[in-house]
Amino acid sequence: MYSNFYIFRYASIMVILVAAILSTAAMLLKPYQERNIAIDKMQGILISAKLEANAGNAIQLYEQYIINEIVINSKGELVSEFKSGDFVKGDIRALDIKVKEELFKKSKEEEFNLPILICDIDGRKVNIIPLFGKGLWGPIWGNIALSEDYNEVVGVYFDHKAETPGLGAEINKPDFMNQFVGKKLFNDKGEFVSIDVVKGGIDLIPKDIRIHGVDAISGGTITSNSVKDMLNDCLENYVPYLKKQ
Repeated sequence: MYSNFYIFRYASIMVILVAAILSTAAMLLKPYQERNIAIDKMQGILISAKLEANAGNAIQLYEQYIINEIVINSKGELVSEFKSGDFVKGDIRALDIKVKEELFKKSKEEEFNLPILICDIDGRKVNIIPLFGKGLWGPIWGNIALSEDYNEVVGVYFDHKAETPGLGAEINKPDFMNQFVGKKLFNDKGEFVSIDVVKGGIDLIPKDIRIHGVDAISGGTITSNSVKDMLNDCLENYVPYLKKQ
């Protein structure tokens, strides 16, 4: 029969070996994981601009269409610019910014940065802004692509971690996302109004403000409201910069 010392020594050696193997595996796999995360991010950015991107062509299309990455601060001032594969100013790439972390800084009343990705599609400039919010069961995120004057929506891309299938999970379906195309963020007075996600449909609101609204998902009211809050909470941070444009 084995002594307690032997059992303890054997267990300790096994724990150390397993920990070493897992640590080595994590270190070796990290570059691949980071690449996959970057590809997924690129794919969402390109899809919001109505480009047919997938995991296989995302890097190629990103390098082809994204002509500029800029980073601004909460005052709307340019912090960093990455263009033609090099930094024109600063040293922060918009692609590398984690919106969740920057919004957390804002909640702590700390200085934070905001990413904008500029896409050129056959000579037409499209400005893409990443989004992040809180859904019913977990985080939701996405991108919104805007016209050159930052007012009209060219396209959107939304996704989620754990929204209810057939209800809130419908935010990443074309029927919901396509509604946003052509909607506007600013009213005729130049005031930021964002985009409302209207329970019961935009037929319930006055005709003159339907350009600022889309139909909510039937049965997915909480997630629909989460999308509305995400749009407002993220885009309002850009207003100081957008008004300068």
